[in-house]
Amino acid sequence: MEILQFEFMRNALMAGLLASIICGIMGTLVVVNRIVFLSGGIAHAAYGGIGLGFYFGWPYLPSTLGFSLVVSMVMAVVTMKAKHRADTIIGVTWAVGMAFGIILMDISPGYNVDLMSYLFGSILTVPEFDLWLMLAMSILITGLTTFYYKDLLAMSYDEEFAKIRGVPVKAIYIMLIAMLAVTVVVVIQVVGLILIIALLTIPPFIVERYARSLGSMMIWSSVAGTIFTICGLWISYTFDVTSGAAIIMVAGTAFFISLIVDRIIAIKR
Repeated sequence: MEILQFEFMRNALMAGLLASIICGIMGTLVVVNRIVFLSGGIAHAAYGGIGLGFYFGWPYLPSTLGFSLVVSMVMAVVTMKAKHRADTIIGVTWAVGMAFGIILMDISPGYNVDLMSYLFGSILTVPEFDLWLMLAMSILITGLTTFYYKDLLAMSYDEEFAKIRGVPVKAIYIMLIAMLAVTVVVVIQVVGLILIIALLTIPPFIVERYARSLGSMMIWSSVAGTIFTICGLWISYTFDVTSGAAIIMVAGTAFFISLIVDRIIAIKR
């Protein structure tokens, strides 16, 4: 408990909690809809927006958000219109967007960009403004998910049935991708590109086998992400290692343990 005497650790814990809630909800929808690769593509392509912001001197948030939304909409249309080519186009967009951003950072006049801070984030230096932004984001995502829960549920598990029921599947899917893009932009500056992908995928994957509903999967994914974050921050503080990497290692360890446990249970049956 002694780590809570430091304001930066309290901010880091709050940021981790909010990121876990956001990623628990969005990660569940990502895993259930099998768009993990697409989420990774958006996260990496977001570098293009970061590069634009640095090169032209624009504020980080609007430039990255605008670029990520455009890229995510392109990916959404591709996955709807040409599913057999979606993985290839997403992969190309992923690589080009990231390379574009890095090159712009390299040639930005008078600024030395630390790419590691965007890979693993800076959760220990989270400013108060970012905490309020993440809080607003978590409220927005929770509200939209609650309001469109039945439509998201129908689309996630049976798209054809959802269409028969009159669910506007295309509109809901585009909304989902837009929410994912906003999530990436808001959270990536705090926890980094690699950690956001880990929080989006690992907790929902572990919880999916045991959750009885989409809603419970979201709740328990958020809880699991919070536990991973707290443990990772404690390890980071105790052993003086990078906090983002520590959180990822905790989550990764839990992931492999869950695979082993499932395998043992399957063998016994």
